[in-house]
Amino acid sequence: MTDDILVLGATGKTGRRVVDSLEAAGVTPRKASRATGFDWNDPTTWKQFLHEVTAVYLIAPQDPAHAAQFTDLATTAGVRRLVLLSGRSLDQVPTTFAPGMHAAEAALRTGTTPWTILRANNFSQNFSEEAWTADDLALPVDDTPEPFVDVRDIAEVATLALTTDDHHGQTYDLSGPQALTFDEAVAKISAATGHRKTLTRLTPAEYRSYLLAEGLPEEVATELNALYDAMRAGILATPTDDIARLLGRPATSFDTYVSDTWR
Repeated sequence: MTDDILVLGATGKTGRRVVDSLEAAGVTPRKASRATGFDWNDPTTWKQFLHEVTAVYLIAPQDPAHAAQFTDLATTAGVRRLVLLSGRSLDQVPTTFAPGMHAAEAALRTGTTPWTILRANNFSQNFSEEAWTADDLALPVDDTPEPFVDVRDIAEVATLALTTDDHHGQTYDLSGPQALTFDEAVAKISAATGHRKTLTRLTPAEYRSYLLAEGLPEEVATELNALYDAMRAGILATPTDDIARLLGRPATSFDTYVSDTWR
C-alpha cells in the first residue's frame, strides 16, 4: 500500500510500534518526527505531512492550542480517520494532568473527521523505556494496583482503527489483563533480571520536592502529581476487555512483557 497513513511520533514509544504493526499488515506508513522535519512547536511544518493522507495516528501535543489547529488542518487536507492516543479515564482526571490530551479529545469530538480514541493505562514499557527505568524508583504510589498495558497491544488496536471504518466514534479503554501493584511489578522485574530494583513510596509533597530538586518546572510537578492522585484513587485500577475483544486474543500480560524484555 502507499504511504497514505501518517504516524506522528514515529520514533517514540508507541509510534514506532504502530509503524511496525502497520508494516506487518502490509502498509507502509508515512513517518513524522523531529528527524523527518515535523515539529509540534512549528505549525508551518505540519501541512507537508498531510498531503494525500487518509488517516493519522495522533499523539496529543503538549500545547493544548495545537490540538484543534492540527485537527482542523487535517480535516481541510482531506484526512478521513483520526486515531488519538489518550489516557485511561481521562474524563475523571483533572485538566492539570495532560491538558494537551484533554484538548485533543475535545478537538476530535467537536470536529467533522471520523475519529477513534484509545485511552490507555500506563505502559508496561515505562519500566524499560524512560519513565520508571531507574534501579531505585521513588514514586507517590500505594497498594492500589494498575493493569499496565503493553504498547504492542496499543499498536495493534491503532492499526485496526487506522485501516478500517469499523471504529469511528469509539473510545476504547486499553489495559493489561491483570492489575499489579508497583511493588509486585518491581519484584517481577528484579526476579527476571537478577538485579534488585527497589521502590520508595513518597507522599505527594515529597514527590513534588523531589521533582523540583531534579530541575523540573512547577507545572510538570503539578501535572505528574495529578496523575498519581488518579492512580491512588483507583480510577485506572480495573482491567478492561477491550483489547481481547478487538484483537480476538488476550491482552499481553506483564509477565510476557518482562520475559520478552529481560530474557
